Amino acid sequence: MKKLLTILGLAAFSLGYSQGGTLILNNYSQYDFYGFIIANNLAGGCYPYITSANPDMVRVPADSHMGNGNELRYDNYRDQFGSSLYPMAQWHVSTSSALGVVRTWNHGSLMPGGVLSNNTRWATTKFVMYYPGTTNLAPDDFNGAITIAANSCYSASDNLISTTGNNSAEIFTITSGTSNITYIQLY
Repeated sequence: MKKLLTILGLAAFSLGYSQGGTLILNNYSQYDFYGFIIANNLAGGCYPYITSANPDMVRVPADSHMGNGNELRYDNYRDQFGSSLYPMAQWHVSTSSALGVVRTWNHGSLMPGGVLSNNTRWATTKFVMYYPGTTNLAPDDFNGAITIAANSCYSASDNLISTTGNNSAEIFTITSGTSNITYIQLY
């Protein structure tokens, strides 16, 4: 009986913790976003750890947000490839502090309900902002890392303000029932 209850408890925990949450990045700023999107285990320890792994960072142009339909939106690791304006062909996966491996968007472990998907949440971005269409850095040190408040794997804050206060970034998660939406907002 104890084994059955333990198995049921773990199954319920896994379903409640599944990565099925959505990530939405709204870039309201006048600069292009270049960054890594990171998901990791928030329930204890930092692994598994999954980060965007196209040859380069994710790029979201200036003024790309839900208001004009140009936001970055990832519903999960797999389906984003066919539905996002900014698809991620590969994900870098680490299950420990050892070097990780690169997995394609359709790898079985990244599928909704897969082992890695069930044990990670969208949590962090490390980014740099550039003038649109260039590699010229945005002014005022508008770059860095932000992570959701519940993430003990990073020492970054859940918000960032540029040195002049003209630009800012924030990350937060809204939970409704069993669904989670994590927002990254750049202003």
